[in-house]
Amino acid sequence: MKQIYFAFYLMTAIFSVAAQSDYPNRSISLVVPLSPGGSTDITARLVANKLKIELGQNVIVENKPGAGGNTGAQFVVNAQPDGYTLLMATSTIATNMTLFKNLTFDLQKDLAPISQIALIPNVLMVNVDVPANNLAEFIKLAQQKELFYGSAGNGTSQHLSGALFNSMIKGKMTHVPYKGGAPANADLLAGQIQLVFSPLVEVLPYIDSGKLRPLGVTTKARSGRLPNTPAIDEVLPGYEVALWNGILAPAKTPVPIINKLAAAIKKVMSDPDVLKTFAEQGSKAVGSSPAEFKDFIAVEIPRWGKLVQISGAKVE
Repeated sequence: MKQIYFAFYLMTAIFSVAAQSDYPNRSISLVVPLSPGGSTDITARLVANKLKIELGQNVIVENKPGAGGNTGAQFVVNAQPDGYTLLMATSTIATNMTLFKNLTFDLQKDLAPISQIALIPNVLMVNVDVPANNLAEFIKLAQQKELFYGSAGNGTSQHLSGALFNSMIKGKMTHVPYKGGAPANADLLAGQIQLVFSPLVEVLPYIDSGKLRPLGVTTKARSGRLPNTPAIDEVLPGYEVALWNGILAPAKTPVPIINKLAAAIKKVMSDPDVLKTFAEQGSKAVGSSPAEFKDFIAVEIPRWGKLVQISGAKVE
């Protein structure tokens, strides 16, 4: 009987090694836990097209929105750990570890980090009628007068960016949640609210046309896309909210497959077309190793958890 078990184990190991060395031998699914057309979806499709060249197989983007990104993440958690189902995650997945009290998965236990893709700033945008031409003037205004800031919803990066800002300046800002960033930006343009902390890529057309005024970016450093707009940290030391994209796989995905994917992603993130597109969007290409991304996530979960606590955000 022991000989039979040993033979079965040996055959399984041989097939496993063969499958890993042959990887990938069919199409790969890259799950985006958001609706089509958004900035994450656009980034995923750009990266997928470049990975196809590096890996020699189609990388197909599948949109699985719902529950603040948890639906798509859970789908990948439940997938076979064979490298053929991957997740294009956003920083929201780190936020959700605190925001949602009854999650059925754990980011650090149930998903394997492959590589961080990008670092993305939010930008503090104000309606052009707001009487503040720079960040210092705006801080004084927000300390003296009630201002309304919109977001894509409770617990989103826009909400948390505004909550941190308001707490640090001891301001009078009131949060107005919307069902998505687009309606928040529409009301900002119409003057129904005074400001929004929006992902830079989503409001660049309004900035370029002069319809909205950028006062500061939420990352520690300035964005190359808006070199004359300061980082909020320059005026409000210690302020930082950085969004990100990254690719993960189901836990127990073989290490050789993880490493092969990470190496391919690193090449993609240095591709001239990718660098140009990211620069135009105001994002920074990363392409980290699995170990680096793992360490990054370990820091991000409590960082976003602190922001959730500051904001008082709740999900029913």
